[in-house]
Amino acid sequence: MESLAQLELLCERLYNSQDSAERTHAENTLKCFSTNIDYISQCQFILDNALTPYALMLASSSLLKQVTEHSLSLQLRLDIRNYLVNYLANRGPKLQLFVIGSLVQLLCRLTKFGWFDDDRFRDVAKESINFLEQATSDHYTIGLKILNQLVCEMNQPNPGLPSSHHRRVACSFRDQCLLQIFQISLTSLHRLKNDDISRLQELSLSLSLKCLSFDFVGTSIDESSEEFGTVQIPLAWKPVLEDSSTLQIYFDYYALTKPPISKESLECLVRLASVRRSLFTNDAARSKFLDHLMSGTKEILRTGQGLADHDNYHEFCRLLGRFRINYQLSELVTMDGYGDWIRLVAEFTSKSLLSWQWASSSVYYLLGLWSRLVSSVPYLKGGAPSLLDEFVPKITEGFITSRLDSAQSGQPDDTSEHPLDNVDLLQDQLDCFPYLCRFQYENSSLFIINIMEPILQTYVERAQLLTGDSSELSIVEAKLAWIVHIIAAVLKLKQSVACSAESQEVIDAELSARVLRLVGVADSGLHSQRYSELSKQRLDRAILSFFQNFRKSYVGDQAMHSSKLYARLSELIGLNDHLLLLDFFVRKIATNLKCYTQCEEVIDQTLSLFLELASGYMTGKLLLKLETVKFIIRNHTREHFPFLEVYSCSRSRTTFYYTIGWLIFLEDSPALFKTSMDPLLQVFVTLESTPETMFRTDSVKFALIGLMRDLRGISMATNSRRTFGLFFDWIYPAHMPILLRGISHWADTPEVTTPLLKFMAEFVLNKAQRLTFDTSSPNGILLFREVSKLLVAYGTRILSVPSTADIYGCKYKGIWISLTILARALAGNYVNFGVFELYGDRALADALDIALKMTLSIPLADILAYRKLTRAYFAFVDVLFSSHLLFTLSLDTRTFMHIVGSLESGLKGLDSGISSQCASAIDNLAAFYFNHITMGEAPTSPAAVNLARHIAECPALLPEILKTLFEIVLFEDCNNQWSLSRPMLSLILINEQMFTDLKTQILASQPVDQHQRLASCFEKLMADVGRSLDSKNRDKFTQNLTIFRHDFRVK
Repeated sequence: MESLAQLELLCERLYNSQDSAERTHAENTLKCFSTNIDYISQCQFILDNALTPYALMLASSSLLKQVTEHSLSLQLRLDIRNYLVNYLANRGPKLQLFVIGSLVQLLCRLTKFGWFDDDRFRDVAKESINFLEQATSDHYTIGLKILNQLVCEMNQPNPGLPSSHHRRVACSFRDQCLLQIFQISLTSLHRLKNDDISRLQELSLSLSLKCLSFDFVGTSIDESSEEFGTVQIPLAWKPVLEDSSTLQIYFDYYALTKPPISKESLECLVRLASVRRSLFTNDAARSKFLDHLMSGTKEILRTGQGLADHDNYHEFCRLLGRFRINYQLSELVTMDGYGDWIRLVAEFTSKSLLSWQWASSSVYYLLGLWSRLVSSVPYLKGGAPSLLDEFVPKITEGFITSRLDSAQSGQPDDTSEHPLDNVDLLQDQLDCFPYLCRFQYENSSLFIINIMEPILQTYVERAQLLTGDSSELSIVEAKLAWIVHIIAAVLKLKQSVACSAESQEVIDAELSARVLRLVGVADSGLHSQRYSELSKQRLDRAILSFFQNFRKSYVGDQAMHSSKLYARLSELIGLNDHLLLLDFFVRKIATNLKCYTQCEEVIDQTLSLFLELASGYMTGKLLLKLETVKFIIRNHTREHFPFLEVYSCSRSRTTFYYTIGWLIFLEDSPALFKTSMDPLLQVFVTLESTPETMFRTDSVKFALIGLMRDLRGISMATNSRRTFGLFFDWIYPAHMPILLRGISHWADTPEVTTPLLKFMAEFVLNKAQRLTFDTSSPNGILLFREVSKLLVAYGTRILSVPSTADIYGCKYKGIWISLTILARALAGNYVNFGVFELYGDRALADALDIALKMTLSIPLADILAYRKLTRAYFAFVDVLFSSHLLFTLSLDTRTFMHIVGSLESGLKGLDSGISSQCASAIDNLAAFYFNHITMGEAPTSPAAVNLARHIAECPALLPEILKTLFEIVLFEDCNNQWSLSRPMLSLILINEQMFTDLKTQILASQPVDQHQRLASCFEKLMADVGRSLDSKNRDKFTQNLTIFRHDFRVK
């Protein structure tokens, strides 16, 4: 670097240049500052002498990276820390905000990483107080920024720090400093209350919020979710929280300030409202705290101050929602101001429901509060009135009315915005509502019926017209969809709450009868021409939700036979038992499958309901008695079900045929199976008669795609030896050549190969031991030969296909499915693989060869980048090392090293399942080495000779893997320690000198004063462990390793 001026120019380009090439050049030139330890002193020189903020930013961010990624000496870190404190004190007020932020982050990172190394690192809180005591507001700002960043840093895991060490630092910080920092924030808030320096007020509030949001017990739970529960504040905080001025200061700030400061005040209150019950001295102290919360929220409700701002409004709804988590109705009703408070909350809720467009995401918290209050009524004792009888019916009616108003206003047809299409929000709102509805069920149901009847009547009348106003009909359908969703949600509660009183069942019947009557109308007259309309599709999705919830409550294996419900349904619409109702459901399912051709959502939901009905033991048996189901089983063709020929719905075919297969196999009837497969047989016959010259046409392509998806569905339904045998005998050997022909002609077309290979992956999977053939049957061997032919045909072609921009879709997807097929076939335990070599059959060797070529064609970085490919690859390698190790050892050294090297990469990955597979593979390899080379006199078998040669050519291979295993166990949080311990023992026993060298390396990387203790830990690791790999010896080593890991990590 010629001069500081040149460096400043480069920094300017790095942060400001619009030219990416110029920016990249600057980045590469300046990279040395963040990667080379020798440049740390240069960073200090830049901080001292540079004039531009970008140069200062470079120095600060480079030092941050150095501190995070390199093990700097203790003295150097202390020097940097002291320098930073003085630098911020002297030059901080004149610096740009982003430079201050970066320097503060560096100071806090040093503090965290050095927390247990030297007590001086822990003085940062005291030094922040020195900043606060300075006369200038600039110093005050820096002091608050340091504390804010410090709490944030301590609460957040760092990539370079094991999470166990992070928790130890966080807990120590929590116990020693956090309360003091929280008190500093309170003092600042009181001091700044009457000042007009909003920046300082915001920093003080932010500091309070960070303290209250600290992960006190290491749960790391998302605060916005229901599991947020209570805040586990330590006992030492009790005096501060019981002091009424603590709560009051946040209410004061809400009243005095504007967003976003007022929102942060409410966020602090949300946290305080969630403080654990056991923190308070006694019930009186807790009641005082609750009373203060209620009076504060009551004042906000009374004046409405700040609630015109959406963020404030949402946070205030969250605050009210916290009352349901932490306080019981019996406590609330004893408060002096409960009557006024509950009335104001009811009025606020009613207004919120009217403002449905503005407050839709916030209403969830209010409905949650009311549902919790209502659920507590049965447990309420004493004479204090809850007043819920007065308010809940109004809120229930307000909710229903608001939903219908939203339909009346005509929502946009954009599915991302429409409330009936936003599944998560719809679920949130409807989850809480049934509790309110069932609170005074008779009145609520009457209200629903009175609202629904005229709308339903209008819909009936429109069905009889030849034409109609489409927009008006859409509004009617939207209203009916909301009502059906609401009734469905109310019925869903039946199976989760004990509200099965006979009177409630009669009301359920009244509501259900209206929906069932609607179903008949919706598919008749004019409405039968509206299946392409979004509003009609939403209505049918609501009806399907109703069917699913009704089924769980009143039909099927788990449901109680309800005489009252069916008696009333019989009176109203003539459906008097399970069978008639099931027939009604199935006719609607058949109608949807016939009439919907373009709407995947309706098709998928319809098929999901059909599968639920078919997979229940009792409902499945009942379905087989129905003529509609018999018709579907006999006639599952595109003529009857047009969605089968729509390419966009082709994925749904697998579910359709899975359901049909499930129904067919419920009866032990080969004749039923054969007749049911006739439609698929016709497709096979057509394809088999197609000449080679015509096999690359679109008609063949779509026929193949559909057939493979259909066969996969049928195969998924075979869960026993009997059912799989029926399917196997039907497809093999007669129809297997079509698979080979299809893959040969269409290997370059993933739309064809993916469903074909996925069918094969399902077909060879030995789930529930379904692939168990007679001892005299060659079927297992014959099946594997088909697998081998298919894989060789696909593999040889796909390797020659040129890569495209979408290399995953074009190549990698097919390769990972191929590896899955082979891994499942090799591990299925239905083939004696020794037969192939014995009789000179190349099926096994060819399959392994092509699989290996496919894996070697993919760079290891890509294998690790695509999750599904990663899983398939390591599952295959695991099977290879456990069952076909001789093949692996016969490979050339370069290929062998590549595979074993990939296992080391898999060990380092985040997925513990993959890590365990890699450990198993390494253990098999190391155990073979130990048994045949270490313990043998000299390698005699060809495999042992090959392994000895491989290891001789790369002697660092096994020591590197052992080192990796020790690093994972000692320095990372591994939840599969048992699996990792297995290869560790095998590797240690192979060569004890290798273990001794590794001990020396690990000790050298630790502080000198720890060497003696850590050497003792290593000695205990091998205590009572012998030189064998029997299970008893392995278990002893695993026990020792657990103790070793614990003792080693204690500082």
